[in-house]
Amino acid sequence: MPYDYRPFEYTAPAGLTAPEPRHKVVIVGAGPIGVAMALELANHGIPSVVLDDNNVVSVGSRAICWSKRSLEILDRLGVGDKSVEKGVTWKVGRTFHRDTEVFNFDLLPEAGHKMPAFVNLQQYYVEEYLVEAALANEMIDLRFKNKVVTVHQDADEARVDIETPDGIYSLTCDYLIACDGARSPVRHMMGLDFDGELFEERFLIADIEMTADTPSERWFWFEPTFHPGQSALLHKQPDNIYRIDLQLGWDTDPEEEKQPEKVIPRIEKVVGHSDFRLDWVSVYTFQCRRLKNFVHDRVLFVGDSAHVVSPFGARGGNGGLQDVDNLGWKLAAVLEGRADRDLLATYDTERTYGSDENIMNSTRSTRFMTPADGAERLFRDQVLALASKAPFARSWVNSGRLSVPCVYPANGPDAPSLPKGTRPGAVAADAPLDNGWLLGALGGKVTVLALGCDAPQVDGAEVLSVPLTDTIRARYLGEASQAVYLIRPDQVVAARWLSPDADAISREIETMWKGK
Repeated sequence: MPYDYRPFEYTAPAGLTAPEPRHKVVIVGAGPIGVAMALELANHGIPSVVLDDNNVVSVGSRAICWSKRSLEILDRLGVGDKSVEKGVTWKVGRTFHRDTEVFNFDLLPEAGHKMPAFVNLQQYYVEEYLVEAALANEMIDLRFKNKVVTVHQDADEARVDIETPDGIYSLTCDYLIACDGARSPVRHMMGLDFDGELFEERFLIADIEMTADTPSERWFWFEPTFHPGQSALLHKQPDNIYRIDLQLGWDTDPEEEKQPEKVIPRIEKVVGHSDFRLDWVSVYTFQCRRLKNFVHDRVLFVGDSAHVVSPFGARGGNGGLQDVDNLGWKLAAVLEGRADRDLLATYDTERTYGSDENIMNSTRSTRFMTPADGAERLFRDQVLALASKAPFARSWVNSGRLSVPCVYPANGPDAPSLPKGTRPGAVAADAPLDNGWLLGALGGKVTVLALGCDAPQVDGAEVLSVPLTDTIRARYLGEASQAVYLIRPDQVVAARWLSPDADAISREIETMWKGK
């Protein structure tokens, strides 16, 4: 096996022998989202207990495509550089109809960003890096082989009962965060269910180990000659591992399709030889669904426990990290008394908005890849036929619109003459500085970013002035000579002005903390 699945150590928790003090936060799930949540809270000075019923990273590559925004978030958590160094960097995608390339794209044609457009890296590596960082962090109490079996809450706290190899104990906390995946036990214990659409379509995922000179690109086929009438996807991963996705159809038996005697002949047709080793196989069903609300009093849902999407477009793990990014600073402010609980309602509002955008794009991709008989199939087939001849039709080919951070609806002051890409609600754009990167100087605190002018000093914010390079001018000023930006702790633009006064900035900071 290319990856060594080493178990993490189980330690009998203190709660087995005596009641533990009330914790600020308990997180259920030590996958990439749960551990990232703990690290983000620790960055804001909030300790947490992380509970997981397992003691090893996820088996199989699972989530592999980590977007630029996710890498920026991982960078704040201390594992971004390591993830990029180990991963396969890519930005070009190619889409084929049968054997003809009909469409390609470059996800990051411009320079001047620390992080690449995408990195392919198996989920088990990302989990390993995050867990290592968490184990080294004194603010995080990571408990393996601790299975949550009941959940209770009232107006003042949440309580969980936990099963361990040595017995059962209980914890109370101010807030419980469910990061326990698409089949979330916490969600089921609370009697909650997803709303949305389950598609009658299945795909086979196969990871194979082989030596090949395939470029670091995303390749997608509609109706390839090696898999007639269906769709296929190929991604390169570290350690000579390749991800192959093959459309199967709804009438297939998932358990039968996972058997090596069924999988290997299919893979041989894709790669044209049998010189490979099967590493991991799974079969999944397309679904685009979410909870109606992510905030349930003292219980907060994050990642796949809150929303699930079809995998094409890489919106699952990336969407979960954006949940972490949004929630961390808000929950910290509430716990520290700098904001009241109304601020948590903005987590629900903004991340359900982001989830709906992901679901919309994922649903459109799914319907293009697996059209219903009739008008949908006619449209899809005509677009594919036209795309090889007419450039205007190529952007209609939908093999999965790739994950980008959403722009949240924002009421903050705006100067519309400034570049659209850094408007309120958008993630601040990165840019190189003489001694690092702009995003490295933002995040974790409220920041007043002064460009081409002096910003007034205000309470509750740090003022940052940077030289006006060509890149910063292009991304933040456009034709303007100066501007002042208010940046949230999650690196999202809250407001911007051409020339504000201190009172205007202070009012906007106060509004932000009130969750308005």
